[in-house]
Amino acid sequence: MTKFSDLNLNPKVLKAISEAGYETPTPIQAGAIPSALEGRDVLGIAQTGTGKTASFTLPMLSLLARGRARARMPRSLVLCPTRELAAQVAENFDTYSKHLKLTKALLIGGVSFKEQETIIDKGVDVLIATPGRLLDHFERGKLILSDVKVMVVDEADRMLDMGFIPDIERIFGMTPFTRQTLFFSATMAPEIERITNTFLSNPERVEVARQATASETIEQGVVMFKASRRDREGSEKRKVLRALIDGEGDKCTNAIIFCNRKTDVDITAKSLKKYGYDAAPIHGDLDQSQRTKTLDSFRNGELRILVASDVAARGLDVPSVSHVYNFDVPGHPEDYVHRIGRTGRAGREGKAVTICTPRDEKQFDAVEALIQKEITRLENPVKSAPRKPRTPKQDTPKVEAKPAEPKVEAAQPKPQSRQPKEDTRAREDSHSKSSRGRGGRGRYDRRDDNKVVGMGDHMPGFIAMSFDERRSQ
Repeated sequence: MTKFSDLNLNPKVLKAISEAGYETPTPIQAGAIPSALEGRDVLGIAQTGTGKTASFTLPMLSLLARGRARARMPRSLVLCPTRELAAQVAENFDTYSKHLKLTKALLIGGVSFKEQETIIDKGVDVLIATPGRLLDHFERGKLILSDVKVMVVDEADRMLDMGFIPDIERIFGMTPFTRQTLFFSATMAPEIERITNTFLSNPERVEVARQATASETIEQGVVMFKASRRDREGSEKRKVLRALIDGEGDKCTNAIIFCNRKTDVDITAKSLKKYGYDAAPIHGDLDQSQRTKTLDSFRNGELRILVASDVAARGLDVPSVSHVYNFDVPGHPEDYVHRIGRTGRAGREGKAVTICTPRDEKQFDAVEALIQKEITRLENPVKSAPRKPRTPKQDTPKVEAKPAEPKVEAAQPKPQSRQPKEDTRAREDSHSKSSRGRGGRGRYDRRDDNKVVGMGDHMPGFIAMSFDERRSQ
C-alpha cells in the first residue's frame, strides 16, 4: 500500500502530514501528486470528499519550498468558486506549511481591500482567491500574475454552474503560458472539457471514480411527499422534515439541510428554532463574518443543524456529518452528488434523505439517471390522523309547544283622501312674482305657509318650486 513517504514530497511537508495524523493517501492523492511533482499538468476527476484539496496542496508546497515571492507577484494561484472553499484551502495550506517559510494571501469578498492589498504588497507565495475578487485587485493595478508558476482550478464544474467560466478564461490569459496547471472537478461537462483542451498541455488524467457517483457508504432515501393543499405545502413539508430528524434519534448527531432558495433557507432555519432545534442558516446574502462564525460553530460541534443553500454544497470539510437532508430536489443532478457528499466522508457511514414533491419528480428522475441507481422510497413519517367517527346525537326530550296566543290585529289608520293638486301654474306665477319682487334671489315670503328655510338669502326661485311641489304631494 502506498504511503505519503513514498511520494517524494518535501521532508518538512511530510513532517506536517505526519503531525496531522495522515499516513496513507487517498486514490486521487496517490494518482495526482507524483505527476504534479514532475511538473506535468494534471486533470483530476473525483467525487467530492475524496481529498482533492491535498492533491494539489502537497505538491505545490514541495515545489514552492525553494524561492521567494516578489511584491504583488504571487508564485502560485488557487481559484475557488466560493468563499468557504477558499477559506478551507487556506486552512490546508496553514496545516501543511507549518514547517516552511511560505506566505499566503486569501482574496475573497466581504473583507477590506486595504487589508488584502497590504499582504499582497509584501509578496506572497500562495494566492488563494475567488475569481471576482481576484479580477477586482487586478483591475486596480494591485496584482501582477506574470510570475505564476503553478495555477490550480478547484471545483471547476461548480465554477461553470456559477457562471465563472468567462472569468477563468480571462485569468488564464493573464498567467504565463509556461505555468503548470492542476485542474480538478467532480464532473466533466462539455464546457469543462473544452477548457481543459484549450489551457492544459498534455495533462495526466487521474480519475478514481465514475463521474458524478455517490459514495457507497451513504445510505440514500427519498420521501415522495404530496401536500393536502397547495398553500400548505411549505408548512407540511417542514413538518415532514422534523419527523425525519426525530425518527433518527441519537443517530443524527449533526446534519446539513439543503434548500434551493435563500428565502427557504431562512424560513426553514427559523421554523426549526421555533420547535426547539439547534439550527442556523448559511447562504450567500449573509455577512462573511456571520458565515464564518456559523461554520466554525458547526465544525466544533456547538451547532447541530446547518440549513444551507448550495454555497455550502462544495468543499466544506466537516468530516463527521452524520446526515444530509435535501429539503428541495436540486435543479442540477450533479448538485445532488455534491450535497450528499457532505456525509459519508473518508470511509465513514452517512445517510441522505430527500423530500420530493410531485413537481420535482422530473428532476429527481434525472438524479437517479445520473447516479445510475434507484433511490430507496421511504414512508412518509407524518401520517394523516384518522377521522374520528361521529357520535350519534342523544335524543333530547321533546317539549310540547304552548298553544299560540291569538294575534290581535292592530287598528289600521283609515286612508286619508288625497287633496286635489293645486294648479302648479298659478303657484309658479306667485313664486316667480314674490322672487321677482326681491330681485329673484330671496326666499319665499314669510307669509307663505309653504316656506322653505335654511337655504340662504340667495336661493334661486326655481329651486323653491321643486320643494313646494313635494310638499303638496
